[in-house]
Amino acid sequence: MTDISIGTTLVDAARQPRRDIGLGRRYGAERRFRIYGMLAISVGIVFLAIMLVSIIGKGYTAFWQTAVTLPITFDEKVLDPSNKRATDPNVLIAADYPRLARNALIAKLGINPDDKAVVNKLKGFLSDGVRTQLRDMVVANPAIIGTTQNVDLLVNANIDSAFKGQIDLSVPEANRKISDQQVAWMNQLAKDGTLAEHFNTGLFTYGASSRPETSGMGVAIIGSFYMMLIVLCLALPIGVAASIYLEEFAKKTRLTDLIEVNINNLAAVPSIVFGLLGLAVFINFLGLPRSAALVGGLVLSLMTLPTIIIATRAALAAVPPSIRSAALGLGASKMQMVFQHILPLAAPGILTGTIIGLARALGETAPLLLIGMVAFVSDYPATPLDPATALPVQVYIWANEAERAFVERSSGAIIILLLFLMAMNITAIVLRRRFERRW
Repeated sequence: MTDISIGTTLVDAARQPRRDIGLGRRYGAERRFRIYGMLAISVGIVFLAIMLVSIIGKGYTAFWQTAVTLPITFDEKVLDPSNKRATDPNVLIAADYPRLARNALIAKLGINPDDKAVVNKLKGFLSDGVRTQLRDMVVANPAIIGTTQNVDLLVNANIDSAFKGQIDLSVPEANRKISDQQVAWMNQLAKDGTLAEHFNTGLFTYGASSRPETSGMGVAIIGSFYMMLIVLCLALPIGVAASIYLEEFAKKTRLTDLIEVNINNLAAVPSIVFGLLGLAVFINFLGLPRSAALVGGLVLSLMTLPTIIIATRAALAAVPPSIRSAALGLGASKMQMVFQHILPLAAPGILTGTIIGLARALGETAPLLLIGMVAFVSDYPATPLDPATALPVQVYIWANEAERAFVERSSGAIIILLLFLMAMNITAIVLRRRFERRW
């Protein structure tokens, strides 16, 4: 017995190093896998940081706009020399409002108004949008005619870029869009505090414009709001109803299997295909207006439906079968069991899936381009049937413009869009963690 025990011990001792070598290899493989995972996450974080730094670095200045504060004299001789505004309101609409701004700027800079060569260099200093700004003031309150009012007037986009340091003023004058004389005037006005940066509220209120300084996301924000409202009103009830039927009531047949496979496939279909579908069905066949938020909402609803159905079915399937058995055992009908017990317990998951689907729809661009929402729209849409655009489409439009100020605004619009998407995703996470039940 002693010899046998000794032999067994020797054999085990001989095998022990080989087992240690195998265990060491497994631990080494596990360490390498962790390192690879950390490297992958690090690379993703680095690229994300580079993207955010690039976007924020180019776009944060869009939230500030350079303006000059001038005492504007609303001279009746310029606005209504024949005193016909009482009988013809169009006189005030067609008046020479840029002349009022130019006269105020000439007086502020101390320029001789008879020096035509110097006065001509003032062209391009103020934005062409001063015409609309001053006209709206007079039309809204004709009583200011004959008075002098301090008004903040937007400067031209090139002056704005130069004041923000985005134009290299050390290069020769012929190689930049702002002259030395305009630079001297800019410095003079900045020195006495007349020229300064203000928060750019117009970025959120203005519509489309060919001038960067008067371009904004107002129409795009309203258009996106209309589309998200349509998606919420259509995709949520239809998606939840389809999910309840497939998960709780439909029998497992080849037809239901085919429907489930197609729903899963639709979730992976490129979004531009839904744009083609919307163009063919909603515009060409049904005759709905192009560029309307209604058509955009319908297209995005079709695109969001598979996401909501899949998320809702997963939430319903996560409810333990014991809940169903208990409800039916106490005498509840299947309808009562689903709507009074299963659906409330699955509501957090349904809500999370809906918010994620809406976030995806908010950032889509390709399907909206195909249905004409890339149109130039300067007026606010009063209803979903009016022409409109959307936030991602507005980014696309500005990114295709040649002027540098539009690059600034496109980056600013991206920041706004990212904030909306982050808010929606954070809301989904918070709601899921707050109302989620662990079984």
